[in-house]
This record gives sequence, C-alpha cells and structure tokens, in this order.
Amino acid sequence: MLPTLLTEAAPVPPKLTLGRILVVDDEHLIRDTIALTLSDEGYEIMTAADGREALEILQAALNQESDQPSMPDLIILDLMLPYVNGLDICRWMRREGSSVPILMLSAKGSETDRVVGLEVGADDYLTKPFGMRELVARCRALLRRHQQFQTTQAVPTLQFQDVTIYPQECRVTVRGEVVNFSPKEFKLLELFLRHPKRVWSRDQLLEKIWGHDFIGESKTVDVHIRWLREKLELDPSNPQYLVTVRGFGYRFG
Repeated sequence: MLPTLLTEAAPVPPKLTLGRILVVDDEHLIRDTIALTLSDEGYEIMTAADGREALEILQAALNQESDQPSMPDLIILDLMLPYVNGLDICRWMRREGSSVPILMLSAKGSETDRVVGLEVGADDYLTKPFGMRELVARCRALLRRHQQFQTTQAVPTLQFQDVTIYPQECRVTVRGEVVNFSPKEFKLLELFLRHPKRVWSRDQLLEKIWGHDFIGESKTVDVHIRWLREKLELDPSNPQYLVTVRGFGYRFG
C-alpha cells in the first residue's frame, strides 16, 4: 500500500474589501439589512445599536487602540439614537477633526432636519424609508469623493487679500489667524481662490465639489456658502469676500 502524501494547504489570501463602513441604527432590522446589503457589495461592516456604543467604537479608533478596528471609511448614522443622538455624534466627530464622510439617516424628512444634519457636519442625508440601491449608490459616491480629496496633489499657496490657503497642509488663515474648515468647505474655498471673480452657479459647484453623481439638493451649496461666510467675513450678513450674484450664483472677490 502506497503511503499517503501529505501536502500543505495553500494559504488563503485575505478577502479584499472596498472599505470599512460603520452602521449605527437602533432598529435591528434596518441595521441588519443595511449591513447584509453592503457586505454583499464587498464592504467590511461594523455595527452599533445605540449612540453610546458608536462613540466607544469611534473613540477607540481615534485613540488608535491596538485591540480595536481602525477608523471606518464611512459612517451611516441614524439621527434618533438611544443615549447619544446622531447629531451629537456627528458634531463630536467634526470637533475631533475627523473628515470621515457621514451619511445621516432619519425618519424626519423636513428641510429643517436636513439642514441641521448638514450644519453639524454630515455629508449627505437620506430619509426613511429608502431603497437599498439608493443607499449603496450614495455610499459609493461619498467614498469616491473622500478618496479623491485625500489623494489631491499638493499645489502652491493661494491668497486673496487677507485669506491664505495652504493646500499642502490643508490649512487656512484669515486675517493672520488659523481657521478650521471641513473638507467640503476647504475644497470650495480652494476652488474660489483659484478662480477669483468668476461666478459659479449652484449646479457647477455641486459638480466640481460633490461630483456629477451627487444625489441631493442644491440647497447643500447654500448651506456651505453660509458656513464659509461665517468663517471668512467680518459681517456675514454683508459679505465682502463671498458675494451672491443674484440670478447667477456666487463669486469670490
């Protein structure tokens, strides 16, 4: 009888993923459905059932604790959560300096709720109930735009009067003082400073900054323009830098 030949099994290559997504929702059916759908699309999924659990995951990632997963590439965040709500989590993330894209979910569909979500730092807003295909499309768009922002090549310093932008450092000074800007605000300001005096329509700004596949409302531009004015202008109600050209759009200078 011939001896049995033992061969080593070939090592199994690690599974490639398109990115890591944290899904935060207290409704287990919605949370599990989103997690399963995105996992089937090739994403690595983390979940949290309430705001406190989500904060623990994010704090550990920010502190780079070795026994915890690293920071997710995207956060899908329900607005109404037990213990800590989605707005407070979003506000905390931006205060900590994180630019991870956040897709806010809510059963509330009013314009006020959407604007509040955007004002505290959310990148997109989706009203329940929603289709899984739309959710996947929004996730892809957010991840793609964030990756493009991170890989932007360094360009020389840009300046207009008292506003100076340092693209290589992602730093802005206004009247000699350093001012913090979100990634979208920074990209908008850089675009304006590259083309002073040029008038940009809302649709042009959406295509340039949010991408041609952006799924949302043009009011997103108005919200970000208001944020820029609050950080740039001595009197935001009477702007000198970022001017509205009625019937056309916005220009810088």
